[in-house]
Amino acid sequence: MDIVLYHQEKGDKEPFILLHGNGEDGSYFKNQIDYFCGMYRVIALDTRGHGRSPRGTALFTIEQFSQDLYDFMTGLEISSAVILGFSDGANIAMRFAMKYPGKVKALILNGGNLNPKGVKRTIQIPIEIGYKIARRFAPRSASAKKNVEMLGLMVNEPNIKLNELSKITAPTLVICGKRDMIKESHTKEIAENIPNARLSIIKGNHFIANKRYAAFNKEVEGFLQTISGQAQP
Repeated sequence: MDIVLYHQEKGDKEPFILLHGNGEDGSYFKNQIDYFCGMYRVIALDTRGHGRSPRGTALFTIEQFSQDLYDFMTGLEISSAVILGFSDGANIAMRFAMKYPGKVKALILNGGNLNPKGVKRTIQIPIEIGYKIARRFAPRSASAKKNVEMLGLMVNEPNIKLNELSKITAPTLVICGKRDMIKESHTKEIAENIPNARLSIIKGNHFIANKRYAAFNKEVEGFLQTISGQAQP
């Protein structure tokens, strides 16, 4: 691995890894860190090129981020963990769970998508326009070049095929807001194609973990309790 990922952690029990969304960092999960630290060793990562984690020289892709997670867990000698991913973090978590099923004890996917078509067009069109503009200025602007990479994650990725979801073997909760930027039909399709996944749709938008954290945490805790034999100490 060409970089060391920044992370914050709280608690000393079973590992519970949190993966934030595009353009954010681990502090997005402040209310999950504080809530779950008594039950788990909560670890909030900053993805490559986000927050305090350096960009490094490797590719800036969901696939690379999932490899970074593997290297991070290996470095900390974490054999397996509960993983919660939000937005791009959920996409990283899906890719990771498909590639390394034995390293995932339980999976919580919040606002993830299989491809850009899963995003509502009212959200996706401005992203695509911003990406085109950033590409135009990238050769002579460092900030535009960074925007190209960030927006590119939403314009060109993820690229997960529906039939690949059957590779996810961990108990899974798919959770989103009723007014999420991901199409509800798309979220339901994800839940339906992950073996024995549970679907939860609660009030709020894409950012329920941050804006409606009490309801979100209750759903996540309830899910983990139902699989306590597999996911809790």
